[in-house]
Amino acid sequence: EGEKEDIFIPESETNGAMHMDTVEISVSPAVTGRRREGKVLHVLERGMKQVVCTYQLNKNFGFAVPDNPKFGSDIFIPLERSKGAVNGHKVVVEITQYGKKGKNPEGKVVEILGHINDPGVDILSIVRAYGLPVEFDPKVMTQVEHVAKPVSEADMAGRKDLRDWQMVTIDGEDAKDLDDAITLEVKNGHYFLGVHIADVTHYVKEGSSLDKEALKRGTSVYLVNKVIPMLPHVLSNGICSLNESVDRLALSCLMELDEKGGIIGHEITESVIRVNHRMSYNQVSRILDGDKELAAVYADAVEMFKEMKVLSDLLRKKRKERGGIDFDFPESKIELDDRDFPVDIHPYDRNPATKIIEDFMLVANETIAEDFFWQEMPFLYRSHESPDADRIKRLMILIKNYGYYMNIRQDSIHPMEFQKLLGKIEGTPEETMISRLVLRSMKQARYTTENFGHFGLAVSYYCHFTSPIRRYPDLQIHRIIKENLRGRLTGERMEHYRKILTEVASQCSQRERTAEESEREVVKLKKAEYMQAHIGGEYEGVISGVTKWGVYVELPNTIEGLIHVADMRDDHYNFIEETYEMVGEHTGKTWKLGQKVQIRVTDADRLQRTVNFEFV
Repeated sequence: EGEKEDIFIPESETNGAMHMDTVEISVSPAVTGRRREGKVLHVLERGMKQVVCTYQLNKNFGFAVPDNPKFGSDIFIPLERSKGAVNGHKVVVEITQYGKKGKNPEGKVVEILGHINDPGVDILSIVRAYGLPVEFDPKVMTQVEHVAKPVSEADMAGRKDLRDWQMVTIDGEDAKDLDDAITLEVKNGHYFLGVHIADVTHYVKEGSSLDKEALKRGTSVYLVNKVIPMLPHVLSNGICSLNESVDRLALSCLMELDEKGGIIGHEITESVIRVNHRMSYNQVSRILDGDKELAAVYADAVEMFKEMKVLSDLLRKKRKERGGIDFDFPESKIELDDRDFPVDIHPYDRNPATKIIEDFMLVANETIAEDFFWQEMPFLYRSHESPDADRIKRLMILIKNYGYYMNIRQDSIHPMEFQKLLGKIEGTPEETMISRLVLRSMKQARYTTENFGHFGLAVSYYCHFTSPIRRYPDLQIHRIIKENLRGRLTGERMEHYRKILTEVASQCSQRERTAEESEREVVKLKKAEYMQAHIGGEYEGVISGVTKWGVYVELPNTIEGLIHVADMRDDHYNFIEETYEMVGEHTGKTWKLGQKVQIRVTDADRLQRTVNFEFV
């Protein structure tokens, strides 16, 4: 406790402690190098009780090789505890005895996931390793059957009837959980924007087993070709999803914006809606590009799409003027065949339509957060605090090497400085790499009960309101919003929310991290699997990272590989930490961030989820 820095424990001093264990340590007074060192006195609690492994059989016993490289050693499995696993099975192992010095831990197989080469087993292994719940409890499913009833007259009572409004949803082609619908009307130069969000809390009541399960999951997880939903499909793709041409219950945020895109009034209301067109981003983008055929099919909505584009540009311009930072990283789009093998990987681009939705959701989220902040209600905010001073200083040193600078006043920085920097580097070879470094210098956004504002968006108030089907925080604030609309947020209810929200905020932030990590791991896995089919291939890439163990190179298809320092054989290279460069001792040859290089793929490992290159 009380130590700011991490403490390094040499391998000889771990005392049988494993990754994720809670331990009691003593810190040695001597400081060697820059990190404090210590040794483990006792293991207080074991962190990893179950480990996903690959099973290997010897004559009269088996052992399990953990997927997680941080789990130091193989696990010994007596035959009678192997559940009949064979070589190459992916298994979940429960540890029965933790190893002492020089002895392997022992365990038993509790579940066989399938053979390492069966389609889907690799992703399932990641699902298990991160403890993501897949099946819903029968209790929950029984409850779902009772609540998933078609919208009735009684459900609509007292709601604003918006069914005759021209309304669309715009999502990815394969999305089935449609949270948000939008309407836009322009009158006398003013924009009347409606953001209509599925009224999930009408179906998911507080404290029900369905609600508890949703909070436990915290978020839906999207793993390349598989969704692990926060709510059962009957709800998430059915009655809660804003599907085309059916009556749906919604929570609407109706905003009036002036000709400059400033909000001059808003109303929050429970509503009943009916979506006219289920659109995809690509379709809307093509209509905006002047695609005649599509424009004929959606003739009644073309005008609205054009106005949406105009408003979206206005909102974006406003955000830029106040200093909002817009990271335009290409995400990876991975196409799998029917055996789950990756056949194509390419950057997934944002188009004008994805930006329209993004901008409209941001403005609704901000409007709701500000409204509730000034009402002094207990609430759940999405906070993004400004970066630490020392991180900024390190970034300054790095960008200085490339001739860029930023203004800092008394250790604090305005988001505008980042935005200006991103503007300056646009189109330069070092663009991706510097924007990555900028992103790394930022804090992570999280859920809080206090409103800290959102640094990256440069707004004073922000929350997550627009995705209650796939995120619990949105669902949580829907309850508060609805009780408030119905005049039920009395002292007692306010007290109730104040009590539970801290825990909800921390649970949601944690589940979000877990989801992000598992999504990233699956992407890395599929990238490694894709590159296994391209070993020996030569490509041009850009140096995206430099560390003391080697140089990372990113290819145009978003795949990143490592050139290990041991494979840089033309010289002995030293890592220069201040400038993130590798410099050859004899030749003075330098490899640095953002440099274009030719590489050859030497190896790809699905288990370790790594890809290796060498310089050509």
